[in-house]
Amino acid sequence: MTTPVRPRLKLPLGIQNLREIREDGHYYVDKSGMAVDLIEAGKTYFLSRPRRFGKSLLVDTLKELFEGTQALFTGLAAESRWDWSTRHPVIRIDLGAGEVRSRDELELRLHEIVDDHVRRLGLTLHNQSLSGRFGELIRAAAVQSGQRAVVLVDEYDKPILDNLADRETAAVMRDTLRSFYSVLKSADADLDFVLLTGVSKFSKVSLFSGLNQLQDITLDARWSALCGYTDEDIDTVFAPELPGLDRDEIRRWYNGYNWLGTGVYNPYDVLNLFQKRVFGAYWFETGTPSFLVKLLAERQVFLPRLQALHTSLTLLSSFDVDRITPEALLFQAGYLTIHDVRQPVLGRWMYTLGYPNREVEASLNEVLLPEYGVPGDAEAQERLTVILQRGALDELETLIRSLFASIPSDWYRSNPLAGFEGHYARVFYSHFAALGLDVRVEDATSHGRIDMAVLYAGRVFLFEFKVVDRQATGAALQQIKARGYADKYRARGEPIHLVGIEFGRTERNVVGFEVETLGH
Repeated sequence: MTTPVRPRLKLPLGIQNLREIREDGHYYVDKSGMAVDLIEAGKTYFLSRPRRFGKSLLVDTLKELFEGTQALFTGLAAESRWDWSTRHPVIRIDLGAGEVRSRDELELRLHEIVDDHVRRLGLTLHNQSLSGRFGELIRAAAVQSGQRAVVLVDEYDKPILDNLADRETAAVMRDTLRSFYSVLKSADADLDFVLLTGVSKFSKVSLFSGLNQLQDITLDARWSALCGYTDEDIDTVFAPELPGLDRDEIRRWYNGYNWLGTGVYNPYDVLNLFQKRVFGAYWFETGTPSFLVKLLAERQVFLPRLQALHTSLTLLSSFDVDRITPEALLFQAGYLTIHDVRQPVLGRWMYTLGYPNREVEASLNEVLLPEYGVPGDAEAQERLTVILQRGALDELETLIRSLFASIPSDWYRSNPLAGFEGHYARVFYSHFAALGLDVRVEDATSHGRIDMAVLYAGRVFLFEFKVVDRQATGAALQQIKARGYADKYRARGEPIHLVGIEFGRTERNVVGFEVETLGH
């Protein structure tokens, strides 16, 4: 007996409304059971997830649950688990639309949100201040309905993030929002459930000092898959979309986000792939902030290190307008995710971060190449892939020389790292990573660490870099051979190319290029 082929449904691309998804015949990954679990487990939550990860749909799902819209949950996990006879007044605050650039604009926007709820619920408020009206709204809604109110805040931090390039304005936004959100603590008796969602997790001292009752579930394994699609979701819900696409490539490009529990795919990427049937950097291209690129360049962040970055929870959580670490920003914005966690000392956790997938690694390196003085050259990138496919290492030397020769001399004068191996390794790595190749930096072996390994087109390329004062010494290739770096890859049964590259401190280019190929 053959399994019937399920029909293809509409893709919910850009739809954050549960009603539209359910009533108009779109695919729906059922998160309603987890939503009920969340409600039953506590009362006041904070959740941080990258943009376009389904936070707004989660908020809308919670809204429909508390408002008792039973018809939307027919056949879903929540249908048999929810008390549909009780309905709560829901106050939804969405700061995701538009931009505000001053305290007055932000306060006006918040007043408008309060006014919308007053009209919808048919209430009358008497207070004039923003905080006073918000608190009065919560109390009046609870009294009128006879049930405690629910407050759902979507994109709580967007007014701050939109102004990060102007720290003074960002600080004003932060302080205004802190005063507004602090009402939730004094209104606790009138609240049944609260959820704040956003991209960033500002330190408790800076934004949440008055909200110590908030339970931060950002790094709680139980809720790791509360937003995003799991492997099982892709294979079951979206099974009709998979024929004609390479399942392993879908995983390699878009999977890999993890918050200490079940790993997930970026929904926006997956839905775009199923619609266009072509792999692309869909999420990355929707708005990587120029502020982030500028910060990474200014702080001289060593991008190869981001493949395995070791950090503490304190550093990941210490995000504020006046104290922005690149690691925290990259993690919270979704450019890095958790690969491993360990507890070297009781009570102290250490996290290993890395790129979630090939889309993010390739795209981030591509936009940063100009910051290293390397002009964009699509033709050179295409030539590099052809060279690697053929194993034509003599042509690779020519291409690398041309690459470093294209960097303007002015760039070297303003960058102190230009005379060190780190600079050459960074440019070299980013050039390869931008192509979406399998690049492994400081790849550990039993004899030491390889500077860079590239696995592509049935070949293994092992690179070692040295910076020399004048003439080539041959030390780079000698190190690869002496330490047996190739041994780790012999079992693959593929040609292994050993490449030792020496850069001249004065010449700022290749002065030594030695290769050796080991047969398979």
